Amino acid sequence: MSLACVYSRARVGLESPLVTVEVHLANGLPAFHIVGLPEASVKESKDRVRSAIVNCGYEFPAKRITINLAPADLPKEGARFDLPIAVGILAASQQLPQVDLTQYEFAGELALSGELRAIIGEIPMAMACCESKRTLILPAQNSEQASWVKQAKIHTLEHLTQLFAHFSRQIILPYVLEKPVEELETVAQLNMRDVIGQPLAKRALEIAASGSHNLLFIGPPGTGKTMLASRLAGILPKMTESEALEVAAIQSISNQSINAKSWLTRPFRAPHHTASSAALVGGGSQPKPGEISLAHHGVLFLDELPEFERKVLDVLREPMESGEVSISRAMHKQCFPARFQLIAAMNPSPTGFFNDNRSTPEQVLRYLNRLSGPFLDRIDIQIEVARLPRGTWSEDTQLNETSQVVQARVEACRQRQINRQGMANAYLSTSDLKKYCNLNVDDNEFLELAVEKLGLSTRAHHKILKISRTLADMAESENILHEHLIEALSYRAMDRLLRHLTSSVNV
Repeated sequence: MSLACVYSRARVGLESPLVTVEVHLANGLPAFHIVGLPEASVKESKDRVRSAIVNCGYEFPAKRITINLAPADLPKEGARFDLPIAVGILAASQQLPQVDLTQYEFAGELALSGELRAIIGEIPMAMACCESKRTLILPAQNSEQASWVKQAKIHTLEHLTQLFAHFSRQIILPYVLEKPVEELETVAQLNMRDVIGQPLAKRALEIAASGSHNLLFIGPPGTGKTMLASRLAGILPKMTESEALEVAAIQSISNQSINAKSWLTRPFRAPHHTASSAALVGGGSQPKPGEISLAHHGVLFLDELPEFERKVLDVLREPMESGEVSISRAMHKQCFPARFQLIAAMNPSPTGFFNDNRSTPEQVLRYLNRLSGPFLDRIDIQIEVARLPRGTWSEDTQLNETSQVVQARVEACRQRQINRQGMANAYLSTSDLKKYCNLNVDDNEFLELAVEKLGLSTRAHHKILKISRTLADMAESENILHEHLIEALSYRAMDRLLRHLTSSVNV
């Protein structure tokens, strides 16, 4: 037999399309050709595979070797094809026992000694292999992450020489055992108990966590804005296994370090304000996920919000609405999930304080105008974080609520939303608002009058309804009451600040 077919998978975003590695040995002058749109890293596998086969005690065929990676129009990159190419050559030259290779999928980078090295994107590959009902053979370094895919059959391979013993049934490669979720540890989160004072900001943070609303803290330096934002992940509802697997898959293709202690923890991403648009949404010739995708099912924290470039912030507008980001290139288009919760913090003026007489209303307005109106319109809750009053520092923080207590309330509130509508309140559509956010005649007239006087957009009107629905759920109220509308309208600090500055400048 001079022809062998081995299955592997490419990496295209979060997808792992099937690749058939066809190996043909023909008579003629010795040669080694790889076709099927391979990139440089795949072409270099010729030298790695040759050395690995020889150093493992096998014979490298002195024939004309042709490797076809099908489908031919799918770009292949990375060293993951080293192992399937080596298996194909050994099978075509009859140096492996006769087995049905169609029941297996292979991926792994070969060292010159024949040892296996880790690859990128093992979780999407394990998910696709599980759907195809094949057994996946992976390097041992990738086995733990791949085992998080339930019902996936995975063998760990440390050295190329182990394949002969496995296929000849002498020493069977071990299956990776699925580890129960209950036995997995989670990383300890920062505790809400450490935050001194700021009851209104804590209330806003709990509302944001309960309904998955976006939140903006506005206040002078040192008032605890960053401290509050960093504790949001600790009070959010725990991730489900499916959500955790989605997050782990994104981290897997991004070459992020993940382990069993952190994969059930909601991600918290805090990019620096010098980050570019590509760093936030993703990009590159071979598009990779950005910060918003790495924050999927978690928190994206933007500190010193006006210091970000305006065009960088504006690229977040579409993902904030759709929950995904599409990156288009000349040859292909890739979509990455980006269902993140935005938490931002900023100072009310370029000097840090609003009434320090160091900046004029015109300078403050110019500073705030770095944030576009459409971007601010997508932030549900905007709240002022004031300086701590005298005597606050002497309070005993041990009397404050812990994150575990707040998280229990948040989970109960979120569960009411899931039972009623199947999603968090922040994701309600226009038709859902009419169904789940009904107001009586008086409250509806009150809200319309308030929106008109405040000059709010239709989107802001909808967000007020969503926040009111969350407040009603927190109070275990079936209907939205008048006090819920009043509280929701109070969370418009930026609108009040801009109106005050505009009137001062015009005068």
